[in-house]
Amino acid sequence: MRKTLAGIHVLVTRPKHQAENLTQLLQSHAAEAVLFPTLEIVATDNEQAIQSTLQNLENFKWLIFISANAVNFAVQANGGKIPALSQTQCAAVGLATAKSLTEHGYSVDLVPEQGFNSDALLAMPQMQNVAGQHILIVRGVGGRDLLATTLTARGARVDYLEVYKRSVPQLDCTPVLNRLKQGKLDIITATSVEALQNLLGLLGTENHKLLFQLPLIVVSDRIKEVALGMGFKRIAVTENPSDTAILDTVTTCVMGS
Repeated sequence: MRKTLAGIHVLVTRPKHQAENLTQLLQSHAAEAVLFPTLEIVATDNEQAIQSTLQNLENFKWLIFISANAVNFAVQANGGKIPALSQTQCAAVGLATAKSLTEHGYSVDLVPEQGFNSDALLAMPQMQNVAGQHILIVRGVGGRDLLATTLTARGARVDYLEVYKRSVPQLDCTPVLNRLKQGKLDIITATSVEALQNLLGLLGTENHKLLFQLPLIVVSDRIKEVALGMGFKRIAVTENPSDTAILDTVTTCVMGS
């Protein structure tokens, strides 16, 4: 039985600024991490509006951060800090988001016990009886509307604070295309639908058949469903969105359970 991931080439599509930890984990297990950041995360151009909202957080019952990016870009837009909370409670969708909040000095009042997505947060008891509450969701431009739609249906008043946006980076695709055609890619990892969409767009329709033959590791059932619709056939879902869980799923795909 294989004892390491030696000789395994893993395509890492995470945004560049988020790929370092996963890359190091893969390399520590002798895999080769092939960096191909198909998604770029950048700040929005509404810094003044962000600052104004963050200076008036007492208007909200709940402040919900969708991702670590939401935390970091909010902090960045507000000069490196977020005002202290008094009456407002703070929720994080997942553990990485909660960790980022803690690192910036925030006390996290609510984080899902498992699942680590909008559905899991909505299932928490604190999110059930929200009628009349004013809730602020801090996120990227064009994110999922499930959280806001559900909370609104439960009677809450929901506003968005969009602090970052996603774009397709300018990449030299030739090295990855060469690897794909030469059979030197073994596994693809993707942590968002946008990353997968951009991957297909960047590598061209004529190469999709080769991509679809590779095992794909994703971090949610929702991404899996989209990937199946795209044409991917061999898809594994991680236990949670963490880099460690991605590594564990890569290992299981290679070595078997």
